Amino acid sequence: MRKSWLVFVIPLILMSCQWINNALPNEQNLLEEELNKIDWTKVDNFPSFEQCDTIADTQLQNECFFSSLVNSLQNQLSHDTLKGKFFFKDTLKITVTIKSNAEVALQLQKPDSLTIDFLRIDSLLQHKKISFSGLIPATKRGVPVNTQFVIPIVLEEH
Repeated sequence: MRKSWLVFVIPLILMSCQWINNALPNEQNLLEEELNKIDWTKVDNFPSFEQCDTIADTQLQNECFFSSLVNSLQNQLSHDTLKGKFFFKDTLKITVTIKSNAEVALQLQKPDSLTIDFLRIDSLLQHKKISFSGLIPATKRGVPVNTQFVIPIVLEEH
């Protein structure tokens, strides 16, 4: 009876040793696998304004953000600095960079037409401090990240 018991116990002990000796995964390999799974071209949450952040639908929240941003840019640029200086209707393309600390950087893209004074408008963008109150940066996995996109701003004829 004792010998039959040992016949079952010894293979069990040998198999358990084999489970213990299995190598643990390398931390670096696990990190690389996880980083490769992440889509770095997309954010989990788009930037937003406080007034848009209460909207539950993501699509409507993004529309609220972009319309608020465009309206704010158009109002601030057209207010005093550009009003009455254009005798045509044109569209500016402005690259907006929202940094992870909620700072905004604006850069005028080179226009296709030569009808607008590129240097004058670009210098206005660089020197005029445009503040966006209540701006919430985009997040990726819960961490604030930088985002960049192009906004068209329509200049009205005067």
